[in-house]
Amino acid sequence: MSTVGRKKSTTIIISIILIALTIVFLAPIFVVLYNSFKLKFFINDRPFALPFKTEMYAGWMNYDTGINKIHFFKAFGYSLFITVFSVIAISVVTSMLAWYLTRVKSKFTSITFSLLMFSMIVPFQMVMFTMSKTANILHLDNPIGIIILYVGFGCGLATFLFSGFIKSVPIALEEAAMIDGATPVSTFFQIVLPMLKPTAITVAILNTMWVWNDYLLPYLTIGNDYKTIPVAIQYLRGGYGSVDMGAMMAMLVLAMIPVIIFYLICQKFIISGVVAGAVKG
Repeated sequence: MSTVGRKKSTTIIISIILIALTIVFLAPIFVVLYNSFKLKFFINDRPFALPFKTEMYAGWMNYDTGINKIHFFKAFGYSLFITVFSVIAISVVTSMLAWYLTRVKSKFTSITFSLLMFSMIVPFQMVMFTMSKTANILHLDNPIGIIILYVGFGCGLATFLFSGFIKSVPIALEEAAMIDGATPVSTFFQIVLPMLKPTAITVAILNTMWVWNDYLLPYLTIGNDYKTIPVAIQYLRGGYGSVDMGAMMAMLVLAMIPVIIFYLICQKFIISGVVAGAVKG
């Protein structure tokens, strides 16, 4: 077989594998979507059957039930507030931190960077009880306080990505700004930050998906007082293990829509941002 023939065969095989993986990854989303339009009896009895038969089809009833039961729009408001401000805070704080750690060479910055990298491998379950107690003592158990907690937990990965990209930014640009009289703060926001756009968008996307879908941290800290969507959905579980599967499927669909839209708008920046943050420098 010629070289061209082998390359073509390899391309076809890779394409088939990628298509198969795409189907595998997207299948659960479609199962949740079409089950959200089925009566809950048929979800339990025939979960993979499409709701084409009249006796199966529930219409928008599951959505109406779920929205009213869990006060969906109130939970949506809390989730949106926490996600937006957490992502903004993570992006700004960690980009400034990464710039300082990259440009200032000292034992302190080396130790700080090493500790941030170490935090990436520590499982959340190891610190969740002490963290929730500390959050309660410091009065961080509210929608504003939890933003500080998210900044702490998201600091490691974001700093790592920003640091890798900043190493590729010519320091001569910053020196020129300093000669022109710019302060370190204005140098960062006017010179450095605009060049960090690909990595900043990558950090924003990754943290948006994490914060929006996170269940454990809001449940442990702000609990029933300020229910986010993942926390509110669990209240569709009734007594003795009963679950309103129809309403739950409907609420899962509504919960997925905002983050999917955000991802589709910004996904072209993910590859370039990750590569810039992990390879350059």
